[in-house]
Amino acid sequence: MRIVVAEDLYLLRDGLVRLLEAYGHEVVAAVGDGPATLRALAEHRPDVAVIDVRLPPTYSDEGLQAALAARRERPGLPVLVLSQHIEQLYARELLADARGGVGYLLKDRVFDAEQFVEAVERVAQGGTSLDPTVVAKILNARHTSPLDALTDREREVLALMAEGLSNQAVAARLFLSEGAISKHTTAIFAKLGITLNDNNNRRVLAVLTFLGAAGTA
Repeated sequence: MRIVVAEDLYLLRDGLVRLLEAYGHEVVAAVGDGPATLRALAEHRPDVAVIDVRLPPTYSDEGLQAALAARRERPGLPVLVLSQHIEQLYARELLADARGGVGYLLKDRVFDAEQFVEAVERVAQGGTSLDPTVVAKILNARHTSPLDALTDREREVLALMAEGLSNQAVAARLFLSEGAISKHTTAIFAKLGITLNDNNNRRVLAVLTFLGAAGTA
C-alpha cells in the first residue's frame, strides 16, 4: 500500500514512516507542511494519506484543508487525519461528502501500533475510523438528537460502527451473533431514515448522523 504522511514534527513523522514500513507498506512521501502535502498527494496519488490537522504555515487546520482539497480533486481519496485534541467539527467536515475512506484519530492512538495500522488499512479500503474518545463524548452528550429513537443496544452498535468496525467485529465485541448485528444495523438505518441507495454508503451516513449528534455538545 502506498502512503503519504504529513506531519510537521520530525520525530513523529519519522516514527510514522518507520511504523508503516515495518508493517509492509510503502511511504512514497513524508512532508511537513500544507503546500507540500497538496503537492505530494497530486504527484504520488497514494492509496491513503495520513495527515496531521495542524500544519505550517498557519498551524490552524492547514492539514485538514489540504485533505479536503485533495478529496475534491480526487473524490474518495482515503485520508486518515490525526489530531492532538478532540475536535468533532473536523471529523464531521471530513465525513461530509459521505464517500467513506476517512478516519479521525487522536495522536495518542499512534502509540498502539497495531490499532493505528489497522485504522490506516481500514480507511484505505474505503471504511471509516473514528476515535473512540470522540465516540464516548458523543454518547455522553445530553440533548435531543436523532439517536434518541435508538435502543441502548442499537446505540452501542452504532458507536462501534463509528469506530470503523465491521458487523463481524461488532458481533465479537458485543458477544452477539453476526446475524443479530445485521438486524440491529438494519433497524438503525430505518430509524435514522437512511434508505438503500447505490450512491450512498449507509454506514457512512449513519456515522454522519452520529457525529451530527455532537454538534451542540
